[in-house]
Amino acid sequence: MTKFEIKQLDIKEFDKCEAIWGKKEHPEMIQTFYNQLLNGNRKTFIYLKNDEFIGEGSLVFKHKDPDYTIPNQRVYLSRMIVKEDYRNRGIGGLILDYLIDYAKDLGYEEISLGVDTDNLNARHLYEKKGFTEVLFEGEDEYGKYVKLLKRLN
Repeated sequence: MTKFEIKQLDIKEFDKCEAIWGKKEHPEMIQTFYNQLLNGNRKTFIYLKNDEFIGEGSLVFKHKDPDYTIPNQRVYLSRMIVKEDYRNRGIGGLILDYLIDYAKDLGYEEISLGVDTDNLNARHLYEKKGFTEVLFEGEDEYGKYVKLLKRLN
């Protein structure tokens, strides 16, 4: 039987996350994530199966975009990703449930996220888990996206 667990990322294992992401497309973004982990603004949780890094998701407490975070009220779900070979097996849902529960345990009332408009699998999962309120629809350097909100109470 294969064993899985979700645990908080130890900063010393940050490089192992590349096994989930694949190639480093945006080194400046990866550096930002690392810096946020160092200063405590980001908590990343890893889904492991037999000690292999399979998926991850993060909570960010302060973000320059006010739609994403409100101090002590709204936390931002960032960088939810599952290795391509493991997608569509319920792993993303397990990570998402874990992050929602973690945010509730910290006392947050809301959780927000951004998702590419054309990422239909992710959008379906987020809507199924209660991210139904649209905060914003727009476009940035990565393409069209939507910001979604879930109320936790």
